[in-house]
Amino acid sequence: MPIRAHIRHSLPSCERPGGARGAAALRAAERAELRVARGDGTEEALSLPPSALPALAELLEGLATAEAVTVFADDAELTPKEAAAVLGISRPLVRRRMDAGLLPFRRVGAHRRVRLADVLALRARETNRRAAITELATDAEDLERRHGV
Repeated sequence: MPIRAHIRHSLPSCERPGGARGAAALRAAERAELRVARGDGTEEALSLPPSALPALAELLEGLATAEAVTVFADDAELTPKEAAAVLGISRPLVRRRMDAGLLPFRRVGAHRRVRLADVLALRARETNRRAAITELATDAEDLERRHGV
């Protein structure tokens, strides 16, 4: 079964401690079994692949600490609205970055699509740029405070 472009999920606050405990248990585990209880009363035990345990632990940890977690396929294409959610900016700002050539896109009819990899690369560049700007602002405030410059 192919993965959808993205899956977005959140945990109710009352279930977050269980998510954190599950993440910690998976991080310490060499192997794990999942017991599935169906609505019809049947149960099944499934062995989880050991290589999947770190990813499942990270997912549970994210669900335990965040409002929502979104899982994307590596080759996912996003709408400008979805890209805006990943970048933490508005959709119009995403479109401006597309128009400025900072975020490559393709057209699907009248709609725009961006690759997840390009969105993540832009987020990394902008995170570095924001960190540099913050450092410069801190230095400028320090100069002003110390030397009145």
